[in-house]
Amino acid sequence: MKNEINIPNIQFDIITLFPQIFDSVFSQSIILKAQEKGLVKINLINLRDFGEDRHKTVDAKPYGGGSGMVLRVDILLKSLKSVKKISKKSKTILLSPQGKTFNQKTAKKLKSSEQIILICGHYEGVDERIKNFIDDEISIGDYVLTGGEIPAMVLIDTVSRLIGGVVGKKNSIKEETFERSLLKYPQYAKPLEFEGLIVPKVLLSGNHQEIEKWRVTQSLKKTKILRPDLLKA
Repeated sequence: MKNEINIPNIQFDIITLFPQIFDSVFSQSIILKAQEKGLVKINLINLRDFGEDRHKTVDAKPYGGGSGMVLRVDILLKSLKSVKKISKKSKTILLSPQGKTFNQKTAKKLKSSEQIILICGHYEGVDERIKNFIDDEISIGDYVLTGGEIPAMVLIDTVSRLIGGVVGKKNSIKEETFERSLLKYPQYAKPLEFEGLIVPKVLLSGNHQEIEKWRVTQSLKKTKILRPDLLKA
């Protein structure tokens, strides 16, 4: 059922040199349904549209020399101003490997925004001066990608599924990995036995209290082995 006044809970504005990259990702599955319900709006802004010369140039060689090209601050700011709303709930984020690492806690904070503008860096980076016009700088991990488009997809997917109505069952979100600073417990489905591997008996018992105890214990064990850093937190 659509939002009564058809206003999205969050509008994502993506400033990018490659808007076509997003077509297949956002036209599938849960994110597509969220858009159809009016819970999420995704707006693609082609940075090239703001280039000033006949070649629509958006980058320049870095002062001081060096390899590659840098996205120009004047072009970036022009594109940013074209979509930015006058609202305390509007957030502008630069996606770059230098930003703070994105996690579930950050996603929850962003969920309350009305507008999230995502600037996708590219080439050798962006003119440092654009950071005077943003609210945050975010990375999805300690590695370098060819641009900010994939991090933008990750952020939008993670934040969108926290919005009421996007994911069918609220409890499925509460029980997910990282929600309690723990990895999720092991899960099983049919067949009951597969190549000698059998579903744990407790899951067949019908005793929900014992099942919950088993799940918590398994979450702790898995987290201790795979991500002990989460237990410290």
